[in-house]
Amino acid sequence: MNRILAHCGSAVSLLLLSGLTLAQSDSDWEVSRTIDGHPDLQGVWENNTVTPVERPEVFGDKQFLTDDDVTFLRQRMAQIMAEGGDALFGEGVLAAAFSGEIKSYDPTTGNYDSQWMVDRTIHRRTSQIIDPPDGQYPPRTEQAIAAARDLAQHRQDHPADSYTDRPLGERCLSFGAPRLGSGYNSYWQIVQTRDTVAIIQEMAHDVRIIPLVAKPHIDEDIKLWHGDPRGYWDGDTLVIETTNYSDKSSTGPETSRKVNVERLTRISNEAIQYQFTSNDPGSFTAPYTREIILDFTPDDIYEYACHEGNYGMTNILSGHRIEEKLAAQSED
Repeated sequence: MNRILAHCGSAVSLLLLSGLTLAQSDSDWEVSRTIDGHPDLQGVWENNTVTPVERPEVFGDKQFLTDDDVTFLRQRMAQIMAEGGDALFGEGVLAAAFSGEIKSYDPTTGNYDSQWMVDRTIHRRTSQIIDPPDGQYPPRTEQAIAAARDLAQHRQDHPADSYTDRPLGERCLSFGAPRLGSGYNSYWQIVQTRDTVAIIQEMAHDVRIIPLVAKPHIDEDIKLWHGDPRGYWDGDTLVIETTNYSDKSSTGPETSRKVNVERLTRISNEAIQYQFTSNDPGSFTAPYTREIILDFTPDDIYEYACHEGNYGMTNILSGHRIEEKLAAQSED
């Protein structure tokens, strides 16, 4: 465990700064291009990284993993998979590697086991957040803290008075765009033409159509679940700016003020460096930037048929009606 706390050496290579593993290095590599001369970003890309969004305290101010760190994590991840325990979503793999304890995703109702999950990938960064440099989200606004508290109280008092009391993902409406959760249906397919880029998110059924031609954003009075994206090339980097988010698309306050900027740069045949900067003044006191390595995969995108067979919503609502009936009977 002490080795995982060792500080990186002062000579950090460009490869490490990109967050890649050493196996992905190729000094002679040149980016492939489309017939229009732009970098070819097409294909299916996975986000199965174990890198947490925020830097765990165990790393202190350390930004990158050492070779010893990577070896340690590979050994622990192999042990965890061999044990065949509960599935570890998102940052659960890294937490289990450090603590030696596998915490169930939802112990109250059972859980997926590890066979449901894809193999996870180790990248060099100790946090996805690269700005602020401490690897932590900026402080939340007082308004956001109050909104979260009010929402928690509302869901406790009114868990299922109506379908509108349930989260958007549970209602199969949206899992957010861009969805950046790792390890579970975390695949994107990119298709590009001269004038347009399409990004298909495996979870749940969303395709973002991004114009690359000069075209102003829609009127500010029009708000969309996934915003109104516009793209352009900055050298070999695809930049996507998204505005016009609906306030209903997030539990945070004033989501309509949010502006997201994504930057996609192909850095090898097997990897895209993805940077995401969010300026969400309703929720955070300052913007923040995340960096993720998207790895190429020959796998296909699969349909996430969320609505079909979604008996959970019916059961939640009908179950709460029974709870209300029993409560009324007990008062008689």
